[in-house]
Amino acid sequence: MLEMSPVDIDGVPFQAVTMKLPKTNFMAVTNDVGYIMCGALDVQLLNEKLADREIVAGRAVGVRTVEQLLGAPLELVTLAAEARGIQPGMTGREALLKM
Repeated sequence: MLEMSPVDIDGVPFQAVTMKLPKTNFMAVTNDVGYIMCGALDVQLLNEKLADREIVAGRAVGVRTVEQLLGAPLELVTLAAEARGIQPGMTGREALLKM
């Protein structure tokens, strides 16, 4: 099942996407600049093979809901995210506000 819902963070609009898969959930919260995602995000791939795209993204692990994704510290972020001041350890919410 695929669910999409708006997310408001301090008056800034984002879109949350959740896909319920067998034994796991796939989640992302995005805007026009970038996104945060569950542990399925391959940050190394984005930084190495897709570096020319300058994708702004971060990954949090161990999350099962969008609310957990927003509150969790990001484990890894892309180089393009770092260029915007987004760092590992920031919560998903903090990172999104820098996008």
